[in-house]
Amino acid sequence: MSRLPNDSSYLGIFIMFILAFCVFSLTVKSSSIISKKLANRNDERLKNDFYEAGPEAVKQPNSINSHFYIVAVLFILFDVEIIFMFPWAVNFKLLGAFGFAEMILFIALLGVGFVYAWKKGALSWQSTK
Repeated sequence: MSRLPNDSSYLGIFIMFILAFCVFSLTVKSSSIISKKLANRNDERLKNDFYEAGPEAVKQPNSINSHFYIVAVLFILFDVEIIFMFPWAVNFKLLGAFGFAEMILFIALLGVGFVYAWKKGALSWQSTK
């Protein structure tokens, strides 16, 4: 059997990808619709009512300190540094002096970012009291 010039070995994978995406989208959409139809909406009054002689329920906004987000982003940033350093360390002899200079520049740029974050107070933990 001869292959056509336009025939690609990735065509089957692409079709499977599209099919999987369609099935996934259909499953998510149908589960959302079914859950909305089956949800019991009569208990909202009971949720906001008093429990025995307790205080009146007050709806409060769910506020999260933005400092947690900054610490998480900095953690990911400096964690990615290690991901880039591992292949460099494995191929250190193969890369030679040029690879060493590139890694020194990379570490220097990350160091500048670290000092900047430190000076801005992103790494200091403030008390919430």
